[in-house]
Amino acid sequence: MRAQDSATAPVTIAVASGTGRPARASDGPGGSVLAALGVAAFSLTFPATAWALEGLGPWTVTTVRMVLAALIAGSCLLALRVPVPHRRHWAGLIVVAAGVVVGFPLLTTLALQTSSTSHAAVVVGLLPLTTAAFSAVRTGARPSGTFWLAALAGAAAVIAFALLQSGGAPTAGDLYLFAALLICAAGYTEGGRLARHLPGWQVIGWALIACLPLAVPGAALALLAEPVRLTGHAVAGLLWLAAGSQFLGLLVWYRGMAAIGVARASQLQLAQPLLTLVWSVLLLGEHLTPAAPLAALAVLVCIAVTQRARP
Repeated sequence: MRAQDSATAPVTIAVASGTGRPARASDGPGGSVLAALGVAAFSLTFPATAWALEGLGPWTVTTVRMVLAALIAGSCLLALRVPVPHRRHWAGLIVVAAGVVVGFPLLTTLALQTSSTSHAAVVVGLLPLTTAAFSAVRTGARPSGTFWLAALAGAAAVIAFALLQSGGAPTAGDLYLFAALLICAAGYTEGGRLARHLPGWQVIGWALIACLPLAVPGAALALLAEPVRLTGHAVAGLLWLAAGSQFLGLLVWYRGMAAIGVARASQLQLAQPLLTLVWSVLLLGEHLTPAAPLAALAVLVCIAVTQRARP
């Protein structure tokens, strides 16, 4: 991805029908809407993981969600007779698989055994900055100084709010969370680059397929080694992780990044921790402080600035 592609210039991506025909995607509202839908899907990931952990072990949650998501993706690829990607794309697909399919889900699931969802939301607040940094290194993107200042301010607001919600004390899960932050940023960046050549749903679809040789035996071993209690919450959480977070969310997210650029799309994730905290209240019974409206306003202002910044 050239520097101009990262922010305002139109990019060419393949259409989502699976035919591989090029389609024009401009830096308009469509890409931002797709990326925002991805963020909305991702905001449910931590609460859904907490639900799944009520009846399943962390390794079971991670591996079974991979298998289920791969079955969904494989069915779509097979039904549309999508050809196997060119071998030049497979190195990038492996990076996506390692970061988004395996690394981030596993590390955050392990972290959520000891960390609350509000504390884990800190990693999502930092993710836009690390994704933009990876993008600058990997694709040559050079966002403007205004962009970086707004991104730093937004990230600071999100981190301060999330730490306030969790009491501000580091936990044992922090090492997992920071490792997840780095590996996910690499996967997002590579996925956004690949989505300029392949439809976004094919990027995540083939990444999931690539993980099947690891996921299937891993799921079998995990199911044998860890206790299984199929409560309503556990089943619902696992199904959302597989279908929503692992496939549908990444589908629209990568399409959005291909349209508006990795760095700018990543800043929409500044809203994700606040959305996660809202879901935590509604689904997990956690309580928000009066600082929530102020933090939400600060994040929205920063997102507006980053979306209008020019390289």
